[in-house]
Amino acid sequence: MSEYRRVLNKAGMGIQDGLPLQASSGGIEELRADIQRLMDMEAIRQLKHSYFRCIDTANLEELATLFHEDVLVHFVGGNYEWKLQGKQEYVDSIGASFSNQSVGHHNGHQPEIQILSKTEATAIWYLADNMWILNHGAFTTGTAIYWDRYIKEDGRWLIRETRYERLYEINRQGEKPELASHYLGAHGAQAQL
Repeated sequence: MSEYRRVLNKAGMGIQDGLPLQASSGGIEELRADIQRLMDMEAIRQLKHSYFRCIDTANLEELATLFHEDVLVHFVGGNYEWKLQGKQEYVDSIGASFSNQSVGHHNGHQPEIQILSKTEATAIWYLADNMWILNHGAFTTGTAIYWDRYIKEDGRWLIRETRYERLYEINRQGEKPELASHYLGAHGAQAQL
């Protein structure tokens, strides 16, 4: 594990305050803009929830629609650092990781969404996850703080950057869960090893 640990506060993650969350005192057009910001926040929530669902179900086709073409990915775990550039590289990586020999459970909670402009936003998410790699008997669980940057193109929000750093991570070997249901067993790609 790296000795360096980033300070996981807004300044350390490069997150700035967004537009104020208060109704304007102007007329109908200002009210429409206020409502649009709320709708944009909901669209970003749905985007991130779709991301977690698509990862855990290895739904790579839909997952690819959630990212900007040049997405930057940087994840720091207990004994790994994952840096990827570009949508196809990330989607291919997810496809290899979420195979028929894996079970994933990723939940993003407590979004702190900042709308910066009509086309830019950021968010901080609290991740809780479990991951089994069945053919290696490996189990990982823990939490992390995600921080993302979003861009709105052609009326749709996309993930432009996604990063996380673990708050804690527990890794165990010899885990052999008895699965009564295993979605990726039927729908995940064939495991490489």
